[in-house]
Amino acid sequence: MNDFRSVGRVTPQVARFDEEIPLQSGASLLGFTLVYETYGTLNAAGTNAVLVCHALSGNHHVAGFYDPQRPGKTVGWWDNLVGPGKPLDTERFFVVGVNNLGGCHGSTGPMSVNPGTGKPYGADFPLVTVEDWVDAQARLADYLGIDAWAAVIGGSLGGMQALQWTLAYPERVRHGVVIASAPKLSAQNIAFNEVARQAILSDPDFHGGHYYEHGVIPRRGLRLARMVGHITYLSDDQMAEKFGRQLKHGRRSFHYEVEFEIESYLRHQGDKFAETFDANTYLLITKALDYFDPAFACEGDLRAAFARTRAKFFVASFTTDWRFAPERGREIVRALLHNGREVSYAEIECAAGHDSFLLDDPHYHQALAAYLQGIAS
Repeated sequence: MNDFRSVGRVTPQVARFDEEIPLQSGASLLGFTLVYETYGTLNAAGTNAVLVCHALSGNHHVAGFYDPQRPGKTVGWWDNLVGPGKPLDTERFFVVGVNNLGGCHGSTGPMSVNPGTGKPYGADFPLVTVEDWVDAQARLADYLGIDAWAAVIGGSLGGMQALQWTLAYPERVRHGVVIASAPKLSAQNIAFNEVARQAILSDPDFHGGHYYEHGVIPRRGLRLARMVGHITYLSDDQMAEKFGRQLKHGRRSFHYEVEFEIESYLRHQGDKFAETFDANTYLLITKALDYFDPAFACEGDLRAAFARTRAKFFVASFTTDWRFAPERGREIVRALLHNGREVSYAEIECAAGHDSFLLDDPHYHQALAAYLQGIAS
């Protein structure tokens, strides 16, 4: 990999917080750790900081790479968008990526040792919400000396966090950048999450969430959960274009092993995910997705919920994203406009479905770059 226009080799950092953090569930954590990365330089006034919030399977490793011998294998999940001269330009912005509370990439989560028992939390780790993540991120901002973010940006579940920042800390966010997201999940989306959770919960190796003590991983459940997820991330057109009805070996074999290319793809994604992600974290994050609903406290009135925002907004949707369809983005826009907020909206024609927000679509990158350049100037 050529690292031209890359932030280059990066190193994760650790922030430890000793004070108690109360959670939406009524539980609390007596101290916690967040793993994060930064790219670019915080200016003297502290006004150019941008927080990148990750989606379900993301983490703090947003850009750059870890191993110069294997840069393509260790590259950050949004490296195509974050770096020198890229839409989120690290020559102009100080960018922060963080692994959320409850994650499985170094931040305090189910795999961490419970100080009360000396064993991993496992199923005893409390449920966390988008609100809890944002509260923890606010403590990281304090730790880094950032009074206010120039922007908080995220795609999918990351977009929900960007929205929550503008609601919970309106004075600390100047721009909310919400991509391929929604103000709450539909019943269909909750249903997909529940199928994925049941796949994990019913795995014999799950052991009630305490599988660490048994030296096993609920691999079958994780594989199935990821396979279900990937079906929802791709559009029908994208699946047809990439796989169609292609037979892996050019003929029908009349068995239940892999025959079609799409089957091979889903199993590969499931196997890869089961090696790198924690099942308890997957359960937590999908529940956080289900619970997010800023209008809940306002009797379902999103306009009333957004009344306390103060930021300017960029909202982007993708035409073939049927998981978070453009109508959900327009729903956010209408509620913000009702409250007199400044909103830029882009509806991008892209065949890749929900995963479009991770890809190199020129129209998408140009629209986002134009908005971010306006912030920088």
